[in-house]
Parts: sequence; C-alpha cells; structure tokens
Amino acid sequence: MSERARGRKRDRAAKALERLREKALERAAVDEFEAYYAELARKVTEQRLARELSQAELAELCGTTQSAIARLESGERPPRIDTLLRIANALDCELEVELRPRTSTKKRGGDEHPS
Repeated sequence: MSERARGRKRDRAAKALERLREKALERAAVDEFEAYYAELARKVTEQRLARELSQAELAELCGTTQSAIARLESGERPPRIDTLLRIANALDCELEVELRPRTSTKKRGGDEHPS
C-alpha cells in the first residue's frame, strides 16, 4: 500500500472516530437532560403528594390539564418554564433556575475589577 493510500485510510479512520466522539457527546447531553427532567418530575410529584392533591386538582389550580401534569410527572416531555412557574405557584413553592459555570472563566483584557 502506498504512503498516500495509508494517509487516506488514516484520514477516514480519524473522521470516523470524530463522528463517534460527537455522537457520544450528544448522547451524554441527552442523558443529562433526561436526568434533569426526571429529578424535576420527582420534585413536582413529591410536592403535589405532600399537599394531598390529585393530578387533576393540581391541573385545575395552575390552569392546565391532568394529562399535562401526568406527562410532566412521568418525565415524558420537558415542561415549559411558564408551566413550571404556574405549577410552583399552585404548590406554594419557589422555582429556582440557575446557570452555574461548569468550568472557570477568565476575564477578557486582564480587567480584574467588575464594571
């Protein structure tokens, strides 16, 4: 096999590995979202049961349907933020949405003081 052919083979292998890496990263992101929604569903269910409400009663309190509450609690579908706010209000809970950096960030331009 010529050097050129070996180079093309290495390039194809490298591209295939890169595609596999990208798919693995995408799957990890999906798994992270699924875990987040599952935890959110658990908390909504826990709070609803602590207040001795049925899904239908909670739905009525927050202006949605029982099936929408069931889908949220099963983790079937990610809830919209406005729906979560209404559910939190109906359950007399605070809704906290927070962005936390996963890695440290560096200030640009060397400015040590916030503006």
